[in-house]
Amino acid sequence: MGQLDQKVAIITGSDSGIGRAIALRFASEGATVVVNYAHAQDKAEQVRQIIEQAGGKTLVIQADVSQYQQVMHLVQRTVEQFGRLDIMVNNAGMEIHAPFLEETEEHFDRVLGVDLKGTFFGAQAAAREMVKRKIAGRIINISSVHEDLPMPGNVPYCCAKGGMRMLTRTICLELAPHKITVNNIGPGAVHTPIDADVEADPEKMGALLREIPLGRIGQPEEIAGLALYLASDSSAYVTGATFFIDGGLMRNTGGL
Repeated sequence: MGQLDQKVAIITGSDSGIGRAIALRFASEGATVVVNYAHAQDKAEQVRQIIEQAGGKTLVIQADVSQYQQVMHLVQRTVEQFGRLDIMVNNAGMEIHAPFLEETEEHFDRVLGVDLKGTFFGAQAAAREMVKRKIAGRIINISSVHEDLPMPGNVPYCCAKGGMRMLTRTICLELAPHKITVNNIGPGAVHTPIDADVEADPEKMGALLREIPLGRIGQPEEIAGLALYLASDSSAYVTGATFFIDGGLMRNTGGL
């Protein structure tokens, strides 16, 4: 018996990184998993193959979560195919680094569109289906330490994650009467494509590791373990919270 038997889960951006790890973990615990991708169909198909080879059930759906209609289609197609939706993981994310004085409207719109708008309407579409079917569902948003921790040169991303923090805290109150919980996971530095530029630069990597008390970056599978807890019956009394998983980064006082 898996912890997520009979459950249907959507994980946005699950073709790589943290989303991929969550999709594989949920499938291993018995969930039917919808693998979503925006561009990398080949990577999404690899995730599907791994799940199916292990005897799991899965469906691959393309959707750019920054586009409202595509988010709606993602949820509708899932419900048409499987008849229900129990878990929505809003994981898709991106960042574009630039000094604040050089930020462009295009960059702002792209980052906020994927990271905040996509999460907002992904949560809304999922919650509507859960309420309609009287499902005590789970909404899990993959946020970041930067919902709380400033990062110069990455302002739109920090704005998006800060918005995600208050989205979670506000909608958890509206959805609580429906027994739907809403929580954030706030990873620190994790071994994923989004941090590849840092990992490729020994100087940057050394500086980063000095900021992390546990002295290493996290693995996607460690984030997936926390997501499993929040998706399972064990977390039924947890809502409106952000769980930072960062090796102590948020508590580091540097030179003090």
